Amino acid sequence: MVISFGKNYASFVLFRHLLKTGNSLFMKNFLLSIVVFFLLVACSGGIPQEEDISDELLPVGVLRMQPATIPVSAETVALTEGAKEVEIRPRVGGIVLKRFFHEGIAVKAGEPLYQIDPEPFRKALAEVEAEFLEQSIRVVRANTERNRHEKLLAENFVSQRAYDNAYTEFMLSEAVLHSLKARVQQAKLDLSYTTVRAPIDGITGRSLISEGVLVAANTSILTTMAQVSPIWVRFSFSDNELGRFSGRLNEQNVDEVHLVLSNGDVYPYKGSINFAASTIDPLIGTQQLRATFENPGQHLLPGQFVRIRVIAGETSNVFLVPQRAVMTSDLGRYVYVIDERDKVAARPVTVGEWMGKDWVILGGLQTGDQVAVDNLIRLSPDMLVDPQLLDASEVLSYRY
Repeated sequence: MVISFGKNYASFVLFRHLLKTGNSLFMKNFLLSIVVFFLLVACSGGIPQEEDISDELLPVGVLRMQPATIPVSAETVALTEGAKEVEIRPRVGGIVLKRFFHEGIAVKAGEPLYQIDPEPFRKALAEVEAEFLEQSIRVVRANTERNRHEKLLAENFVSQRAYDNAYTEFMLSEAVLHSLKARVQQAKLDLSYTTVRAPIDGITGRSLISEGVLVAANTSILTTMAQVSPIWVRFSFSDNELGRFSGRLNEQNVDEVHLVLSNGDVYPYKGSINFAASTIDPLIGTQQLRATFENPGQHLLPGQFVRIRVIAGETSNVFLVPQRAVMTSDLGRYVYVIDERDKVAARPVTVGEWMGKDWVILGGLQTGDQVAVDNLIRLSPDMLVDPQLLDASEVLSYRY
């Protein structure tokens, strides 16, 4: 075996010289012991030092479990739809002369959308007004004749038959006048219909016709409109989800309805149930529901997929822990509990839904249990730690 002495080589040469020149056995043994000592030091790299063993325990933040009363809620995917979705059709036929709106913009009820050629309707109105004026003159003449026959009959200058004929002529002419009056009103209405106006406040769709197209009354579709404020949201819950609410949902037993956008933000306006089916759909086993939300800024548009959170009733004697405190293994979910001897133990738990960033614990914990919420990766069962009690208001996101 080759041994490197390094800086102790000169000392080794000196000790070897003394060993050879020593006169007594005691001296030789003494010098040999010194040589062996230095050989051990050279091989080990120095005098072994006593290990510095720290007896400090790992600090772990814990929450002391207190029972909570929280609302019962459930979330599901939903689809937005316009509160009113209408097809814009012309009430009179003709050539479309002009489109007044830009596609996809918001318009108010009564604003003009299209202009249909009004000239044929102006002409028809003028003709029927002329007929009405002519008939008005006939009515005046027939009334005068009736009055004259009435006076003559009183003086026995005309027969009763003559008076009856005059009276009948007056009544017939007046009936024709009423008919012409209705035709005048209809002609004016048809003329007004040549300007197609928005029936509701809403968002216009794509124009389905262009200028110069001949459209038919009540048949051609010009465009579509959707009312988006308020906006409706359609969704459904299965039988299992309804069991959490103790049965069918309706307008009376639903406390709050929240809408969660695709980016995770909660819509600032709360909704309300405006339709709840009275039966379960046998094909898919769900109850159909619909909620209405105010949409003043028109941030929601029909056809968006969102999430609906319904709150109905409340449940007691449950516990809340941060989501990070719940661990998962092959046997299920569990938390680390620190007992009265500051020893770590893995405790299986039954979890419910999320409340914000917290997890609802339905079973497995008891009042006063200390649940670890940090340094979880460094923990293991039967490990001794230094528990540090944390304030629940600073750790939990849900306030109850």
